[in-house]
Amino acid sequence: MRTGTLNLPLTYNQVVSLVEQLPKKEKIKLGQKIAEEVLDESLSRLLSTFRTDTLSEETINEEVENVRAQLYARGKKH
Repeated sequence: MRTGTLNLPLTYNQVVSLVEQLPKKEKIKLGQKIAEEVLDESLSRLLSTFRTDTLSEETINEEVENVRAQLYARGKKH
């Protein structure tokens, strides 16, 4: 399979028409590739939303231990 970038001015309907001509296995591979790209983009956006320089690893570990202690205490009551 030739790898490279090909730039064609295609409309959405033309792309759909091309995809409809693909064998089922190729359609599945294409769908997985598109889903992977969308997921990567969404995950990157989510991570950038929560990115911060104000939290140290020590602060995060302390909070994790606090939550674990609370969950453990709650479990002991039941």
